[in-house]
Amino acid sequence: MYKKNKIAVIVPAYNEQGKIGKVVSDIKSKSLIIDKIIVVNDGSKDNTEKEAKQAGAFVITHVVNKGAGAAIRTGYNYALQKKFDILVTMGGDNQDDPVYIEKLVSEIVDIGTDFVQGSRYKIKGLVLKQPFFRRITTMCYSLLFSLAAGRSITDGSNGFRAFKSAVLKRVNINYSSMNRYEMEPYLLLKAIKKGFRYKEVGVPKYWPKGKSYSKMIPFKSWWSILRPIVYSLLGFNIEKRFRKMSNN
Repeated sequence: MYKKNKIAVIVPAYNEQGKIGKVVSDIKSKSLIIDKIIVVNDGSKDNTEKEAKQAGAFVITHVVNKGAGAAIRTGYNYALQKKFDILVTMGGDNQDDPVYIEKLVSEIVDIGTDFVQGSRYKIKGLVLKQPFFRRITTMCYSLLFSLAAGRSITDGSNGFRAFKSAVLKRVNINYSSMNRYEMEPYLLLKAIKKGFRYKEVGVPKYWPKGKSYSKMIPFKSWWSILRPIVYSLLGFNIEKRFRKMSNN
Protein backbone atom coordinates (compact mmCIF):
# COMPACT_ATOMS: atom_id res chain seq x y z
CA MET A 1 0.00 0.00 0.00
CA TYR A 2 1.21 3.50 -0.82
CA LYS A 3 -0.28 6.39 1.15
CA LYS A 4 -3.57 4.54 1.73
CA ASN A 5 -3.84 3.41 -1.90
CA LYS A 6 -4.28 -0.30 -2.55
CA ILE A 7 -2.03 -1.28 -5.47
CA ALA A 8 -1.97 -4.33 -7.74
CA VAL A 9 0.52 -5.30 -10.42
CA ILE A 10 -0.95 -7.23 -13.34
CA VAL A 11 1.51 -9.38 -15.30
CA PRO A 12 0.22 -11.19 -18.42
CA ALA A 13 2.30 -14.26 -19.19
CA TYR A 14 2.38 -16.81 -21.98
CA ASN A 15 5.13 -19.45 -22.00
CA GLU A 16 7.41 -17.38 -19.76
CA GLN A 17 9.06 -20.28 -17.93
CA GLY A 18 12.52 -19.22 -16.83
CA LYS A 19 11.51 -15.55 -16.72
CA ILE A 20 8.26 -15.16 -14.80
CA GLY A 21 9.70 -16.36 -11.48
CA LYS A 22 12.38 -13.68 -11.58
CA VAL A 23 9.83 -11.04 -12.59
CA VAL A 24 7.67 -11.84 -9.55
CA SER A 25 10.65 -12.05 -7.20
CA ASP A 26 12.00 -8.74 -8.46
CA ILE A 27 8.65 -7.02 -7.96
CA LYS A 28 8.54 -8.28 -4.38
CA SER A 29 12.08 -7.18 -3.59
CA LYS A 30 12.24 -3.91 -5.53
CA SER A 31 8.77 -2.48 -4.97
CA LEU A 32 7.54 -2.69 -1.40
CA ILE A 33 4.41 -0.62 -2.09
CA ILE A 34 2.64 -3.44 -3.96
CA ASP A 35 -0.24 -5.21 -2.22
CA LYS A 36 -0.75 -8.00 -4.74
CA ILE A 37 1.03 -9.43 -7.78
CA ILE A 38 -1.50 -10.89 -10.21
CA VAL A 39 -0.04 -13.10 -12.92
CA VAL A 40 -2.50 -14.06 -15.65
CA ASN A 41 -1.22 -17.28 -17.20
CA ASP A 42 -2.68 -17.18 -20.70
CA GLY A 43 -2.86 -20.88 -21.54
CA SER A 44 0.89 -21.48 -21.29
CA LYS A 45 2.19 -24.90 -22.34
CA ASP A 46 5.20 -24.78 -20.02
CA ASN A 47 5.66 -24.29 -16.26
CA THR A 48 4.74 -20.59 -16.20
CA GLU A 49 1.88 -21.13 -13.74
CA LYS A 50 3.94 -23.24 -11.32
CA GLU A 51 6.93 -20.91 -11.45
CA ALA A 52 4.80 -17.81 -10.80
CA LYS A 53 3.07 -19.44 -7.84
CA GLN A 54 6.34 -20.61 -6.33
CA ALA A 55 7.68 -17.06 -6.56
CA GLY A 56 4.67 -15.79 -4.59
CA ALA A 57 2.24 -14.44 -7.17
CA PHE A 58 -1.52 -14.89 -7.21
CA VAL A 59 -2.14 -16.72 -10.49
CA ILE A 60 -5.23 -16.73 -12.69
CA THR A 61 -5.01 -19.27 -15.51
CA HIS A 62 -6.77 -19.32 -18.87
CA VAL A 63 -7.26 -22.93 -19.94
CA VAL A 64 -6.47 -21.95 -23.53
CA ASN A 65 -4.45 -19.10 -24.98
CA LYS A 66 -6.78 -16.15 -25.55
CA GLY A 67 -4.32 -13.35 -26.28
CA ALA A 68 -2.43 -10.60 -24.50
CA GLY A 69 -5.43 -8.28 -24.37
CA ALA A 70 -7.66 -10.96 -22.88
CA ALA A 71 -5.04 -11.76 -20.24
CA ILE A 72 -4.65 -8.14 -19.20
CA ARG A 73 -8.43 -7.67 -19.13
CA THR A 74 -8.80 -10.70 -16.84
CA GLY A 75 -6.28 -9.15 -14.45
CA TYR A 76 -7.93 -5.75 -14.55
CA ASN A 77 -11.39 -7.14 -13.90
CA TYR A 78 -10.12 -9.17 -10.95
CA ALA A 79 -8.41 -6.09 -9.52
CA LEU A 80 -11.59 -4.04 -9.93
CA GLN A 81 -13.60 -6.74 -8.18
CA LYS A 82 -11.13 -6.65 -5.27
CA LYS A 83 -11.33 -2.83 -5.13
CA PHE A 84 -7.71 -1.94 -5.85
CA ASP A 85 -7.13 1.80 -6.25
CA ILE A 86 -4.17 1.76 -8.62
CA LEU A 87 -3.30 -0.80 -11.29
CA VAL A 88 0.18 -1.33 -12.70
CA THR A 89 0.88 -3.42 -15.79
CA MET A 90 4.26 -4.80 -16.79
CA GLY A 91 5.58 -7.61 -18.95
CA GLY A 92 6.33 -11.12 -17.77
CA ASP A 93 9.51 -11.34 -19.83
CA ASN A 94 12.04 -9.34 -17.77
CA GLN A 95 12.07 -6.32 -20.09
CA ASP A 96 10.67 -3.96 -17.43
CA ASP A 97 12.39 -3.00 -14.18
CA PRO A 98 10.00 -3.02 -11.18
CA VAL A 99 12.17 -0.53 -9.33
CA TYR A 100 10.36 2.08 -11.46
CA ILE A 101 6.90 1.08 -10.22
CA GLU A 102 7.04 3.58 -7.37
CA LYS A 103 8.05 6.31 -9.82
CA LEU A 104 4.90 5.65 -11.87
CA VAL A 105 2.64 5.33 -8.85
CA SER A 106 3.96 8.48 -7.15
CA GLU A 107 2.87 10.52 -10.18
CA ILE A 108 -0.67 9.36 -9.46
CA VAL A 109 -0.69 9.63 -5.68
CA ASP A 110 1.50 12.70 -5.17
CA ILE A 111 0.82 14.71 -8.34
CA GLY A 112 -2.75 13.70 -9.14
CA THR A 113 -2.20 12.17 -12.58
CA ASP A 114 -4.81 9.62 -13.67
CA PHE A 115 -2.81 7.63 -16.22
CA VAL A 116 0.99 7.29 -16.25
CA GLN A 117 2.64 5.74 -19.29
CA GLY A 118 6.21 4.47 -19.17
CA SER A 119 8.37 5.71 -22.03
CA ARG A 120 11.79 4.47 -23.08
CA TYR A 121 12.23 7.66 -25.10
CA LYS A 122 11.66 10.30 -22.43
CA ILE A 123 14.52 12.18 -20.80
CA LYS A 124 16.21 9.82 -18.34
CA GLY A 125 14.36 6.89 -19.89
CA LEU A 126 17.17 4.47 -20.70
CA VAL A 127 17.20 2.37 -23.87
CA LEU A 128 19.38 -0.71 -23.54
CA LYS A 129 20.45 -2.71 -26.60
CA GLN A 130 17.16 -2.18 -28.41
CA PRO A 131 17.21 -3.61 -31.95
CA PHE A 132 17.34 -0.86 -34.58
CA PHE A 133 14.26 -2.13 -36.42
CA ARG A 134 12.26 -2.18 -33.17
CA ARG A 135 13.33 1.38 -32.39
CA ILE A 136 12.17 2.60 -35.80
CA THR A 137 8.83 0.76 -35.65
CA THR A 138 8.00 1.94 -32.13
CA MET A 139 8.83 5.54 -33.01
CA CYS A 140 6.68 5.41 -36.17
CA TYR A 141 3.87 3.84 -34.18
CA SER A 142 4.10 6.58 -31.56
CA LEU A 143 3.90 9.22 -34.28
CA LEU A 144 0.63 7.72 -35.53
CA PHE A 145 -0.59 7.45 -31.94
CA SER A 146 0.17 11.14 -31.41
CA LEU A 147 -1.89 12.07 -34.46
CA ALA A 148 -4.82 9.99 -33.22
CA ALA A 149 -4.59 11.28 -29.64
CA GLY A 150 -4.06 14.91 -30.56
CA ARG A 151 -1.02 15.20 -28.31
CA SER A 152 2.56 14.00 -28.15
CA ILE A 153 2.93 10.30 -27.31
CA THR A 154 6.54 9.12 -27.33
CA ASP A 155 6.08 5.41 -26.54
CA GLY A 156 2.53 4.29 -27.24
CA SER A 157 3.45 0.60 -27.48
CA ASN A 158 5.03 0.40 -24.02
CA GLY A 159 3.02 -1.89 -21.74
CA PHE A 160 4.66 -0.63 -18.53
CA ARG A 161 2.05 1.75 -17.11
CA ALA A 162 0.04 2.67 -14.02
CA PHE A 163 -3.38 4.24 -13.69
CA LYS A 164 -6.26 4.80 -11.33
CA SER A 165 -8.77 1.96 -11.37
CA ALA A 166 -11.44 4.64 -11.81
CA VAL A 167 -10.33 4.91 -15.45
CA LEU A 168 -11.85 1.48 -16.12
CA LYS A 169 -15.21 2.68 -14.84
CA ARG A 170 -15.40 5.07 -17.79
CA VAL A 171 -13.52 3.07 -20.42
CA ASN A 172 -15.15 -0.25 -21.32
CA ILE A 173 -12.50 -2.83 -22.21
CA ASN A 174 -14.77 -5.87 -22.18
CA TYR A 175 -14.88 -6.56 -25.90
CA SER A 176 -13.72 -9.91 -27.29
CA SER A 177 -12.56 -8.16 -30.47
CA MET A 178 -9.69 -6.74 -28.39
CA ASN A 179 -8.32 -10.08 -27.19
CA ARG A 180 -4.95 -9.73 -28.88
CA TYR A 181 -2.91 -6.52 -29.00
CA GLU A 182 -5.74 -4.03 -29.50
CA MET A 183 -6.69 -3.52 -25.87
CA GLU A 184 -3.66 -1.65 -24.52
CA PRO A 185 -3.57 1.09 -27.20
CA TYR A 186 -7.37 1.30 -27.07
CA LEU A 187 -7.33 1.89 -23.31
CA LEU A 188 -4.65 4.58 -23.53
CA LEU A 189 -6.31 6.34 -26.46
CA LYS A 190 -9.75 6.32 -24.82
CA ALA A 191 -8.35 7.55 -21.49
CA ILE A 192 -6.73 10.52 -23.22
CA LYS A 193 -9.82 11.33 -25.28
CA LYS A 194 -12.03 11.18 -22.19
CA GLY A 195 -9.88 13.84 -20.57
CA PHE A 196 -8.05 11.85 -17.92
CA ARG A 197 -4.87 13.54 -16.73
CA TYR A 198 -2.01 11.85 -18.57
CA LYS A 199 1.76 11.90 -18.20
CA GLU A 200 4.74 9.97 -19.53
CA VAL A 201 7.61 8.94 -17.27
CA GLY A 202 11.01 7.73 -18.41
CA VAL A 203 11.62 4.02 -17.77
CA PRO A 204 14.14 1.57 -19.23
CA LYS A 205 13.33 -1.27 -21.58
CA TYR A 206 15.80 -4.14 -21.61
CA TRP A 207 16.73 -6.12 -24.71
CA PRO A 208 19.35 -8.76 -23.82
CA LYS A 209 21.60 -9.51 -26.76
CA GLY A 210 20.79 -12.61 -28.79
CA LYS A 211 17.38 -13.22 -27.22
CA SER A 212 13.99 -12.81 -28.86
CA TYR A 213 11.32 -11.44 -26.55
CA SER A 214 8.48 -10.54 -28.86
CA LYS A 215 5.66 -13.02 -29.42
CA MET A 216 4.11 -10.79 -32.06
CA ILE A 217 3.52 -12.35 -35.47
CA PRO A 218 4.61 -9.99 -38.29
CA PHE A 219 1.75 -8.28 -40.15
CA LYS A 220 -1.04 -10.09 -38.27
CA SER A 221 0.02 -8.77 -34.86
CA TRP A 222 1.03 -5.41 -36.30
CA TRP A 223 -2.49 -4.88 -37.62
CA SER A 224 -3.85 -5.88 -34.24
CA ILE A 225 -1.89 -3.19 -32.39
CA LEU A 226 -2.54 -0.61 -35.13
CA ARG A 227 -6.30 -1.11 -35.40
CA PRO A 228 -7.44 1.30 -32.65
CA ILE A 229 -5.14 4.00 -34.06
CA VAL A 230 -6.19 3.49 -37.68
CA TYR A 231 -9.89 3.45 -36.80
CA SER A 232 -9.50 6.67 -34.84
CA LEU A 233 -7.57 8.39 -37.65
CA LEU A 234 -10.30 7.35 -40.10
CA GLY A 235 -12.88 9.04 -37.91
CA PHE A 236 -14.63 5.96 -36.54
CA ASN A 237 -16.06 5.78 -33.04
CA ILE A 238 -13.59 3.13 -31.89
CA GLU A 239 -15.70 1.84 -29.01
CA LYS A 240 -18.71 1.29 -31.26
CA ARG A 241 -16.43 -0.32 -33.82
CA PHE A 242 -15.01 -2.87 -31.39
CA ARG A 243 -18.42 -3.48 -29.81
CA LYS A 244 -19.87 -4.26 -33.23
CA MET A 245 -17.01 -6.63 -34.07
CA SER A 246 -17.48 -8.39 -30.72
CA ASN A 247 -21.16 -8.97 -31.44
CA ASN A 248 -20.58 -10.43 -34.92
